Amino acid sequence: MRPSSLNPLFASAQTLSGIGPRLILLLKKCLELPPGVAEPRVIDMLWHMPTGVIDRRAEPQLAAAVPGTIVTLQLRVLKHKPPPRGNKKVPYKVTCEDDTGRIDLVFFHAERKFIEKQLPVGELRFVSGRIERYGEALQMAHPDYIVSPEARDELPMLEPVYPLTAGLSGKIVVKATRQAIDRIPDLPEWQDERWLAARNWPPFKEALSRVHHPTDAQDVSNGAGPWQRLAYDELLAGQLAFALVRQNLKAERGRRLAGDGSIQAKIVDALPFSLTTSQKTALGEIAEDLAAPHRMLRLLQGDVGSGKTVVALMAMAVAIEAGAQAALMAPTEVLARQHAETIAPLAEAAGLGIGLLTGREKGKTRDAILERLLSGEIQILIGTHALFQSDVQFKDLAVAVIDEQHRFGVHQRLALQAKGANNDTNVLVMTATPIPRTLLMTHYGDLDVSKLTEKPAGRKPITTKAIPLELLERLIDRIRTQLAEGAQIYWVCPLIETSELSDLAAAEERFAHLRQTFGDGVGLLHGGLSGKEKDETMAAFAEGQLKILVATTVIEVGVNVPNANIMVIEHAERFGLAQLHQLRGRVGRGSRESFCMLLYKAPLGETAEQRLKMMEETEDGFKIAEKDLELRGGGEILGARQSGAPGFRVAEVPGYENLLAAASDDAALVLANDPNLNSPRGKALRTLLYVFECDEAVRLFRAA
Repeated sequence: MRPSSLNPLFASAQTLSGIGPRLILLLKKCLELPPGVAEPRVIDMLWHMPTGVIDRRAEPQLAAAVPGTIVTLQLRVLKHKPPPRGNKKVPYKVTCEDDTGRIDLVFFHAERKFIEKQLPVGELRFVSGRIERYGEALQMAHPDYIVSPEARDELPMLEPVYPLTAGLSGKIVVKATRQAIDRIPDLPEWQDERWLAARNWPPFKEALSRVHHPTDAQDVSNGAGPWQRLAYDELLAGQLAFALVRQNLKAERGRRLAGDGSIQAKIVDALPFSLTTSQKTALGEIAEDLAAPHRMLRLLQGDVGSGKTVVALMAMAVAIEAGAQAALMAPTEVLARQHAETIAPLAEAAGLGIGLLTGREKGKTRDAILERLLSGEIQILIGTHALFQSDVQFKDLAVAVIDEQHRFGVHQRLALQAKGANNDTNVLVMTATPIPRTLLMTHYGDLDVSKLTEKPAGRKPITTKAIPLELLERLIDRIRTQLAEGAQIYWVCPLIETSELSDLAAAEERFAHLRQTFGDGVGLLHGGLSGKEKDETMAAFAEGQLKILVATTVIEVGVNVPNANIMVIEHAERFGLAQLHQLRGRVGRGSRESFCMLLYKAPLGETAEQRLKMMEETEDGFKIAEKDLELRGGGEILGARQSGAPGFRVAEVPGYENLLAAASDDAALVLANDPNLNSPRGKALRTLLYVFECDEAVRLFRAA
């Protein structure tokens, strides 16, 4: 059980003053909630980190105020000038003064009673907002804050700026986070005192207070001490959870699984190719783990197209041969459905019952799936985060496969593992992102590793060429020839961060251009489409009705259309190496000669040039991953994002890799000396695990 002292942090955000049912819905849209959490809580307000700060500390007199700047003024209210009756276009003005001049506070579509109450004639008020000059007069339109002298402390002189959603104001979030900070109980210090002193990091509560209630503009920076402290807390919680799982696996008896090989043999017979040497090696390692007295927790690392899904299916077949069930979880609906389509014919050949469960299965359909799952009729369940939900109950889950591991945190992995009858589920996690040796230990500290180093027989090499955008028309001519020969083409448009265009607008523009050139055989796929629309578009492309698929990066992972043999990546200089390599892996899956065309805008920067050169030179994902680490650090290696730490709430900070390595060493050292976390620091670290919701890991030592 979570310590009762932490209950105020895990209470609903509706317990905060000013947050009612309407605002809870807006906060739910705005905050990143962990899987399985339906409603924002007080702690979720604390992890909603600011992106900047508004400085209201300038308190000039009117004569010295600089138009165009944000100021805080002490004013006496002189008179109100409401607009003429029935003329809503004229603003409501309130004239105020100090010893040096006058200013008009201007309100459009204002409610007279409300303004008269806020600004009573003859009274002093502190007013903060952007001051402007209008002709000869000074004015401030819709001040951000109007407070009486008694409420002066409520005016944030340094106001954090938060990510918001329509209808939710920054003021509400500021007020809620301040209350949330007040709810933080006195917690024991879980960090080593010398480590904190060497970095000049504040205590936990002070760190959160300085980020959300800054006394210096620098406090809001994710490179400053307060935020770095919190990032390290989160990383240490994750590493400690990893290490506890690993330690527990080695100590705790698992469930031995040994199949008779009958179902595996049927799957192998149904395959259109024979297994590669590294697939056979990985299957041997998995079979050994499953037959051992401890639970399996293994990472299957394979480059794009190396045949991970088949290995996963064979691992799940062992569970079914032993009379149990298996689950395969993917990060997106598109990928879950793709897995279901790939596995279905092989499962049918082997006589296996499979089911698919995503957020789209609802009502009676969902109930029927859950019923078949509980009865054991569904032997393999494929799905998304929906598998975590509490009403998803297996008859006997023995093997869980998690695809694209970097999209899920350790908490989700543990939650799925706990779906087994005795919490003894064997877990295989897969990634198509080759992970450099230097990152394996810190990101996957709790996992044994198997690597698939070959591509299945029949996979064609992909010719990769970088070409400047000026040669676009020449490329379109070449595509015309290829289309006449039956080719299919992916055309990927990038995320555009610094332009007014969104990535969707860029994709729509290219789609319109190609449709004009090639007609109705051009389709568009982007993140804004519903799941059903995405599936329909992908199905039309897979069936050959569409010849060209223009897409944002939603097609990066897992999409399989063997006939597609050309990948065009527009503005390739904007992508990380790992992402370029992932995208290239969508082609070269059939019998046709395949191409990847990297369109770039000249002139190229030095790093972008090295990336594109590397893509032209090799298809080896492991070499590419090492180069990517060298060029840009570790964030992109493991995430779909362009930078930063994947899957964390506060740990996306500069110097993330160094903090992670330190957290990994710290966790190992702590458990070597105090395996049950019984020392004073160990007990404090238990609290840390609860604060960062590694509850499943906490359960491992609860009996100790």
